[in-house]
Amino acid sequence: MTPTQQDPRKTSLASAVAGKVWDVLVIGGGATGLGSAVEAATRGHSVLLLEGHDYAKGTSSRSTKLVHGGVRYLAQGNVSLVREALRERGLLRKNAPHLVHDLEFVVPAYDWWAEPFYGIGLKMYDVLAGKLSLGSSKLLNKEQALNKAGTLQKEGLKGGVLYHDGQFDDSRLAVTLLRTLEDHGGVALNYAPVIGLLKDGDRVIGATFREEDSGTLHEVRAKVVVNATGVWVDDIRRMETPDVKGMVAPSQGVHVVVDKKFLPGNSAIMIPRTDDGRVLFAVPWHDHVVIGTTDTAVPNTDFEPRALDEEVEFILRTAGRYMDPAPTREDVRSVYAGLRPLVKPADAADTKAISRDHTIVVSAGGLITVTGGKWTTYRRMGEDVVTRAEKVGSLPERLTLTPGLHLHGWSQDERPDHWKVYGTDAERIQQLPGADRMLHPELPYTEAELRWGIRFEQARTAEDLLARRTRALLLNARASAKAAPRTAEILAEELGKDEAWKNAQVAAYRELASGYQLK
Repeated sequence: MTPTQQDPRKTSLASAVAGKVWDVLVIGGGATGLGSAVEAATRGHSVLLLEGHDYAKGTSSRSTKLVHGGVRYLAQGNVSLVREALRERGLLRKNAPHLVHDLEFVVPAYDWWAEPFYGIGLKMYDVLAGKLSLGSSKLLNKEQALNKAGTLQKEGLKGGVLYHDGQFDDSRLAVTLLRTLEDHGGVALNYAPVIGLLKDGDRVIGATFREEDSGTLHEVRAKVVVNATGVWVDDIRRMETPDVKGMVAPSQGVHVVVDKKFLPGNSAIMIPRTDDGRVLFAVPWHDHVVIGTTDTAVPNTDFEPRALDEEVEFILRTAGRYMDPAPTREDVRSVYAGLRPLVKPADAADTKAISRDHTIVVSAGGLITVTGGKWTTYRRMGEDVVTRAEKVGSLPERLTLTPGLHLHGWSQDERPDHWKVYGTDAERIQQLPGADRMLHPELPYTEAELRWGIRFEQARTAEDLLARRTRALLLNARASAKAAPRTAEILAEELGKDEAWKNAQVAAYRELASGYQLK
């Protein structure tokens, strides 16, 4: 970094360990934790957020990239969840237009009954959205369906239904929430895993965390502690009560990313019923196409879950029934897996039947745990958490401001696709060194974007930059691995690291990226 440029993470660390008692300590830097922290900060509470790895490292960077009500949940009869999600979809579209945009979906019909059947259901979807609707659904004849999605299988196609939902960039929204939190006086620190909870008698009053760069242990105290660690919430709960019964049933969702030629228009495809009872999406995203997802119960909560061969084959087989040309293994640019933090049901239901409603539990010692939910409802989850936290921590009870809160970088300006996610920061990024140098010919990113991520978004590793500050890993894993040496050089230059550190970054990233490529 330049002599005048302050490392944002060092600033955050100094603030975190300054010795104050925080109003709210949030553990977890994914959608739920960041949303809760922003909610608390905008209500005027002092907030510290600790993330053990990087922001959105887990589930929150591995979604289907949709801000949606959930057509499948409507089919399950969960009207209240769909209504809430549709309202949140509309609010997020208003509060972050640089990150969320409208997207048309085509539901192809190959049976005579499919059009009226799905048409009626999607009209209900429109009604539930109310004034925050993104557009009205309508029936399509065969020609109209092919005009919207020209790579649909033509044989047997009767027509389809068009409906509207939202699309976003998940990890960029997480980073935007980080910046919004900072804009409102909150403090966040990544690479700061919580290794224990502090207690006064039976009451939880803070946490001990390890700062990964130095290995130093620090204690922080707070009036109320929020556990928002997704599929890992039970690990934190056991720090308070070692024999506590687990509340999460993790489920794995897999996606494959292919070239734009497989869906060259601006509309997505939604397959309403697959062999495993889920829906399947093919979604245009950053000039590529994301196809998914699966729902597989898994016994472990790995930080780098891996797609099973049968999951990839299921996605490609199902997509091949509806898309022409059909994508093959050779066409896959990246494959990624994420774990959903589903709250365990009373019975042994399949994971795809478990509700995506969020759950808040307060322990005897006052630890607030929140899990479940999805990206679309992150703001409402944060609102519910902080309302509960104000009571548990005896904090002043204040009204929420987030339904109308413009997020950091708010902009309605039209920019080229990947620049749009930065909002009003885009012009500042383009003034940095490397704005005229592409990182790799098969990726849309410039070197200036990496410097921005390091200087202003707490990026510390090649993975942070290539997986989450940019989306290179998901767009083209092989190309991102080739970009790793230059990425490490920029990191080493900005952070003052030596040659050995730089080489270790390249090796670690290439090993990671190999897991996103089909063998």
